Amino acid sequence: MNDAAPKPALSIFDAVMIITGIVIGGGIFAFPPLVAAMTGSVQWMFGAWLFGAALALIGALCYAELATTFPSAGGDYHFLARAYGKDLAFFFAWARVMVITTGAIALLAFVFGDYMTRVFSLGAQSGAIYAVLVVVALTAVNIAGLKESARTQNAMSALLVVGMLLAATAGFMTPAPSAAPAPAPGVPALFGTALLFVLFTYGGWNEAAYISAEVRGGSRAIVKVLVLSLGLVTLVYLLFITALLVGLGFDGLKASQQVAADVMKRGFGPFGEKTIGAIVALAALTSINATMLVAARTNYSLGTDWPAFAFMGRWSGARNAPVAAFVVTGAISVALVLLAAVNQSGVKFMVDFTAPVFWFFFLLTGVALFVLRFREPRIARPFSVPMYPILPLVFIGTCAFLLYRSVLFTLENRAIQIAFYVMGAGIVAWLYARLRKAA
Repeated sequence: MNDAAPKPALSIFDAVMIITGIVIGGGIFAFPPLVAAMTGSVQWMFGAWLFGAALALIGALCYAELATTFPSAGGDYHFLARAYGKDLAFFFAWARVMVITTGAIALLAFVFGDYMTRVFSLGAQSGAIYAVLVVVALTAVNIAGLKESARTQNAMSALLVVGMLLAATAGFMTPAPSAAPAPAPGVPALFGTALLFVLFTYGGWNEAAYISAEVRGGSRAIVKVLVLSLGLVTLVYLLFITALLVGLGFDGLKASQQVAADVMKRGFGPFGEKTIGAIVALAALTSINATMLVAARTNYSLGTDWPAFAFMGRWSGARNAPVAAFVVTGAISVALVLLAAVNQSGVKFMVDFTAPVFWFFFLLTGVALFVLRFREPRIARPFSVPMYPILPLVFIGTCAFLLYRSVLFTLENRAIQIAFYVMGAGIVAWLYARLRKAA
């Protein structure tokens, strides 16, 4: 029996910390050298990061309209169900349960495991062991209740931002003499590819839709959450990249394999180099917890709509959390960790596994904004995306580009083939769910 339903229990600060924790993951520590190399100059490099922030904000404004008009713990699932019907929404929920969020959790768990292994190794499979342990531990924290998981998230997100500011301080302390190259005439040939990595680093803000029904302050509160989250992330990213540029020089930034470790070593010596490992592990830990928190909301919505999965649709009033939905998320994430552990690169495997499926459904959500404006024109919209329809079209075009690039990069890889098999299995699950619903 369903004990309760989602209720406004999160402050705007709680929600901002959750979204910030999702967005600031391992990408900001890995991709700045690639972006610098692809853009070829300081001006175009910063242009890519600023343009990426602008595109993320445009997407956030589109989601703000959907989330304020149709607040629900189901997020994208709820929007897609209203726009296209529950059958298509089922496949999105299946993708999130089996590929998108659980794959992201597994990926981040491997990042955490790789860096923790540098602190203390648990043997030949140390990274995978740490990955399994962190998924199990954070599943338990979230099952304990929303208040406990939000407090954990607030503390970790705050420490993460402090850690990145520490790395930035190291860069400014020891400037590297380096003459930056002048920008070449015209847009760099690889500027679009650089944006792919930039937008991956900004990814995760859309998860605010999954907590839109649980944020105090009325329907427009989620707009504040999205804008504040992206503003904070953009500020921290630009400060961090500026510090890398000052500390390493442009050529050093392009050549670095571990930019944060290199700049911390210059600023604080061997102690700083080791400290950054803990900071990156913390970034992964924060993102895992936040992603897990929102992932369970999709499972919950799936359970409330489809009798075959009703066990996930129970909301514990005492914990203010969907307990069974968290257990399913944790179990599948552990299974994906074990699957990726047999591959040479767990992180790369999970990127290839999740990216095309994610961008396909992200694209459909952008189109859903137009569909719902057409089908439900008279419903109250507390917030409407500015410059409609131009900004939503920019968002849809961005999603289409990233879908194309992600498929192009991963089409022949084993990971994407497994993802297609998993989505194919969703057809069998859908048929079973339809039969149960009709019975």
